[in-house]
Amino acid sequence: MMPRRAAGTRPDTMQAGTALDGQKAANSRSNRVTANEVAKRAGVSQPTVSRVFTPGTKVSDDLRRNVLRAADELGYLPNTLARSLQTGRSYTIGIVVAYLNNPFYPEALQKFSKDLNARGYHLMVFFADNSLEEIDGVVEDLMAHQVDAIILAAVSLSNDLSTRLKDLGIPFVLFNRGQEDESLPSVTATNFKGGYLAGQHLVAAGHKRIAHISGWQKALNGRQRQEGFVKALADAGTTPLACIDCHFRREMAIEATRELFRRADKPDAIFVGSDFMAFGVVETLQDELGLKIPDDVSVIGYDDVEMAAWKMFDLTTIRQPINRMVRSTVDLLLDLIEGATDRSIRLEIDSELVVRGSTRIVAGNVASSPDMKPDMVADINTGTHRKQSVGEEIS
Repeated sequence: MMPRRAAGTRPDTMQAGTALDGQKAANSRSNRVTANEVAKRAGVSQPTVSRVFTPGTKVSDDLRRNVLRAADELGYLPNTLARSLQTGRSYTIGIVVAYLNNPFYPEALQKFSKDLNARGYHLMVFFADNSLEEIDGVVEDLMAHQVDAIILAAVSLSNDLSTRLKDLGIPFVLFNRGQEDESLPSVTATNFKGGYLAGQHLVAAGHKRIAHISGWQKALNGRQRQEGFVKALADAGTTPLACIDCHFRREMAIEATRELFRRADKPDAIFVGSDFMAFGVVETLQDELGLKIPDDVSVIGYDDVEMAAWKMFDLTTIRQPINRMVRSTVDLLLDLIEGATDRSIRLEIDSELVVRGSTRIVAGNVASSPDMKPDMVADINTGTHRKQSVGEEIS
């Protein structure tokens, strides 16, 4: 069948144009700047140029700047295919993400791409439903693409697949999703402590009927946050009004909010297992149920995504230090690629309580203190507080 063409265009014209385009491409390839030309401009050897553009190699800062300046002046583009053939690596990292509707993960992807590019690696993104069967199939696809390593963001691995990855020598790290198996490399925040601090904050504020809209209880993150929250209340001599597993899903959190406020003993505070769910809770409380936050009910979230600081939410939350989590994941992954065996493979990054306007101090409660003012950040380990900077980056 003849290829479809624009009206009024003759086939021979198309062929001539195609040939001309091919010649231009060939000329472009023949005029491509080589590593030898960069070496000559920089006054170094060609192997030195190769080392500068190969991740993980040791080159002095002055020499690196000199070579990069020469490459920029000449418009040099390194030949990644040739580099892969020489090193046996693709310089590509695969990442598997379960969903992007939670704003924590698009932000994490952006930071992963930036950090990996700075280290000479590219990021290949795959999506999977949060089921072991689906995830195993996606990881199989990633292996077929010859990635050097894999990041699993908020998804879990089956025992069979983790064993196979180890046997094949393909490094991987679980990001923001721990598993019980302590042999699996992972980077998470301090989820138990985060849940504890959330419960402690609401108890200290004088709340008596505190509910928890939790993350998925089959995920270690969701389970640890709830366990920390329950422990904080137990230490204060009380128990949660209710704990409802909403699987980190916004629509389930909205329905759980309706359910809680159909009760005779309605909550006066809610700890929500993620900011993404908390936004749905806040909208339901205000727009559907006509309640005022924090006058009628306090709400605290988890993650401290950018939207949490927006005026329409002004959400008190537990900050997951996303910059440090991403950097730690990249460092761990690249160390594993290099064969490092003398380092910890299960990392927990300290979290912080960020107090904004969605939680209140109950009138007459002893907790009314300067420490509880909005826009304060509480360190989860020391219990100390400091003023949050305007536009402070999630570190």
